[in-house]
Amino acid sequence: MRSVIRGTGSALPERCVSNAELAQMVDTSDEWIVERTGIRQRYIAGEGETTSTLATAAARAALAAAGMDASEIDLIVLATATPDHTFPATATQVQAALGCGGGIAFDVQAVCSGFLYALTTTDAMLRTGMAKKALVIGAETFSRILDWEDRTTCVLFGDGAGAVVVEAQDVAADGPGIISSRLHAEGAHCDMLFVDGGPSTTGTVGKLRMKGREVFRHAVVNLADVLKEVLEDTGFKSTDIDWVVPHQANARILDATARKLDLPPEKVVVTVDQHANTSAASVPLALDVAVRDGRIKPGDLVMFEAMGGGFTWGASLVRM
Repeated sequence: MRSVIRGTGSALPERCVSNAELAQMVDTSDEWIVERTGIRQRYIAGEGETTSTLATAAARAALAAAGMDASEIDLIVLATATPDHTFPATATQVQAALGCGGGIAFDVQAVCSGFLYALTTTDAMLRTGMAKKALVIGAETFSRILDWEDRTTCVLFGDGAGAVVVEAQDVAADGPGIISSRLHAEGAHCDMLFVDGGPSTTGTVGKLRMKGREVFRHAVVNLADVLKEVLEDTGFKSTDIDWVVPHQANARILDATARKLDLPPEKVVVTVDQHANTSAASVPLALDVAVRDGRIKPGDLVMFEAMGGGFTWGASLVRM
């Protein structure tokens, strides 16, 4: 029994903000942003666009790609650090919007690693029979927790959503599905990437704060290590991987991680230049882009990886 990805989908806000436009709001420049991050533009949610509306749009696209009706879904796991409300879970709002009530629906909060945490949780639930068909969604409106006067952070993030439809299937050993996943967390480093607010502390939403150099250093080491763990679990080598779909945080992190694993850059799906860092949405958003443009095909061996605040990090190896 494996959890097989049947379809992918994504959604972006209407407004696209270039580096040049951002430079009119904060002391920065296109050259400065591109050199340090590889980002050229990002999408920013406007009035009426929320985490749940983006998530619902991405879910509908994934269902259409899978050729499924929403009524077939009996599990929704939504990864986000920017929910519409403190409660209820944004997943329940998506469930209501899709019209597939009665199943299981809940949120997962692991920031940029959230989609991998959600996918791994879903995989466990499907393999134990708690559900048969699931939507796994990563959706964020990070623009609403940014300090737009802090040029070191506000230029890095964007809004968006990505989704996959996952179904429990009996497959051959070399068939499709999630093969292995590894997740980690280290709360001792929570002060390096965090939001300075919350219902239990300040009673406010707060703003994102980050120690960029320290995060970069930990990210390269942690991501390389967890990718090696998954490869050791499965018996595959890095040369067997057809594609790596990483969290789209920073082009330099993507390059450094690929070098550590001797992965050719042409095997790494990069969308950070177009979408910036969309946190939990970045992996499924990048996956959908690469599936729809024909790069990722059925049968390909694909590695997902991400690291986020907490610190949390993880990786999953999937046969498409």
